Amino acid sequence: MHLSTFRGWLVPAAAGLLLASCQGKTSSSETATTTAPTEAEPTDTASVPAPADGITPALIARHIKVLASDEYQGRRPFTAGEEKATAYLASEFKKLGLQPGPNGSYFQAVPLVEIAGTPDSTATIGGNGKSLTLKYRADYMFLTEREQPTVVIKNSPLVFAGYGVTAPEYKWDDYAGLDVKGKTVVVLINDPGNAGNDTILFKGKAMTYYGRWGYKYEEAIRHGATGLLIIHDTKPASYPWTVVQSSNGGAKLHPQTPDHGASKLAVEGWITLDAAKRLFTAAGQNYDEAYTAANKPGFHGKAFGLSISTTLHNKITLKASKNVVAVLPGTTRPKEYIIYSAHWDHLGVGKAVAGDSIYNGALDNASGCAGLLAIATGFVQANSTPGRSIVFLAVTGEEQGLLGSDYYAQHPLFPVANTVADINMDELLAFGPMRDLTITGYGQSELDDYARAAAKEQNRYVIPYQHPETGSFYRSDHFSFAKVGIPALYASGEFESRLHGKAFAEKERKDFEEKNYHQPSDQFDPKWDLRGAAQDARLLFRIGQKLASETTFPKWKEGSEFKATREKSLLGN
Repeated sequence: MHLSTFRGWLVPAAAGLLLASCQGKTSSSETATTTAPTEAEPTDTASVPAPADGITPALIARHIKVLASDEYQGRRPFTAGEEKATAYLASEFKKLGLQPGPNGSYFQAVPLVEIAGTPDSTATIGGNGKSLTLKYRADYMFLTEREQPTVVIKNSPLVFAGYGVTAPEYKWDDYAGLDVKGKTVVVLINDPGNAGNDTILFKGKAMTYYGRWGYKYEEAIRHGATGLLIIHDTKPASYPWTVVQSSNGGAKLHPQTPDHGASKLAVEGWITLDAAKRLFTAAGQNYDEAYTAANKPGFHGKAFGLSISTTLHNKITLKASKNVVAVLPGTTRPKEYIIYSAHWDHLGVGKAVAGDSIYNGALDNASGCAGLLAIATGFVQANSTPGRSIVFLAVTGEEQGLLGSDYYAQHPLFPVANTVADINMDELLAFGPMRDLTITGYGQSELDDYARAAAKEQNRYVIPYQHPETGSFYRSDHFSFAKVGIPALYASGEFESRLHGKAFAEKERKDFEEKNYHQPSDQFDPKWDLRGAAQDARLLFRIGQKLASETTFPKWKEGSEFKATREKSLLGN
């Protein structure tokens, strides 16, 4: 799952359509972390027997061990790790007897640009007789999408614009009366309801798309800004500064654009909360007072009276990465497709932590790719071939902003109108079987009903994602399919361990996010209990079997912002 910058795809005319939170639309239980499940809880604590379908913890472990090994060097796109990972996946699909994509290849080329940016070691802020020096990595992480060897920011006026949000449906405009043309905007992370913990504002604790970085960058561009800096605050961000460092240092990948990034901001990035407070003090302002004001309707931004200067030095590489695609053709409706997706990429080799510089990405997301291969095994070993075609898609560039899945959605190998659903896997858990099935984006589509039926087979209950403040609906590849109208499911066990309870599951989740997420310590551990991963893979396999046996298409539910897009695509079919 990525915490790097997700590139905004909305245009101004459509911005208001998709910006409602998918987490909090139809179920109030998604706005709290301790609400009761929406389904009746099973009373047993025993593991559910596993059928002989080939989906086993041992199989998943074998694939994770390979993909997350040091030999694969963290699977960063444009490296030898990419070549090894994509070759391994294609080879395993081929061994299972799956066919390549419609172009006769197991690969889909994804044209990207890599910008290896090295910001100056310091950024200087000054004006009105005041001066402040910020240090790279300690105080800020800056990057650019402009394909230029050197990007210079010289005396760019700094302006505070609250959350950097223009949301007509919430009667909210942080840019009202504010001139930011040619200036660098400083904004708070997340959205007013989420970060401010005010349940009256926006969708309350559930993050809306207005809280995502990609939106904030795009909104700044629409107002003519030169740059945008986000104030990192660990609690509303839901991850520490070390994740910002590991996810945004060194080389970054971006989609290739006709203007070579000229229309993008000159500088995008983050500053620490401490650096932000020093900035406010240097401007003769109080951060806490500004924060309080920014969380109230009618907020008006304010110039700092200071300017920033810094330089980014870039090495630019234009190259194609790869999505891996394999197909099990259907027997009765072969031109209708069910996609299983997972991203194969991770962060590669980076800054050493405790002497280890390889960011192996075992759970994130060698586990999801292992799930793909396990589900493919299940379909191949099944007694009957599915009526609809099953597509297995391992995508690139998720950690860089859903790049591979977004490219596929915009350049589909199989028609969008003929694609029944996407079933996505990202971070299968490694602490045993679960009693819950947590759905991120619960209430959006009829796929919830398919998930509920499959969960019942395993004596599990269904609940919405219990931490909507993290904005997870926007942080994995299912979102790329949803935004073009394809019903998408992102579901796994998270909330309650079948053997150890809810508190245990919450501790395991927090420990991973705080200690191992996007760190070299996300490594394969032979002591892992992957029965829960196999349980989830089997559940998703059963959903695919059901979808493949039908002649109808699952629909987005009333009120879903994706419904109109889907209906439009089907009309053109």
